[in-house]
Amino acid sequence: MTESKQQERKFHQELLQQLVTLSTSGFGLVAALAWNEAIQSFVKVNIEPYFPSQTGVISKFFYALLITFFAVLITYQLSRLASRWGIKK
Repeated sequence: MTESKQQERKFHQELLQQLVTLSTSGFGLVAALAWNEAIQSFVKVNIEPYFPSQTGVISKFFYALLITFFAVLITYQLSRLASRWGIKK
């Protein structure tokens, strides 16, 4: 294979890798926004009625804790899965 063909192939591989990365990031953002809205609705319906006097502060802290819990749990599980498959970080 000539050097120009190798360079062209390398360029196409890098381009494809970038497209996959951007697409994955875009869909990840959409999923995160959907989860954000769902969890906010859950807090509003199920948590705020029990704390009517300080609804804003308590529900925001509960929401932040819930998001942090999910972020840590999902990141941990994905890291374990990646290490099982031999994917380097």
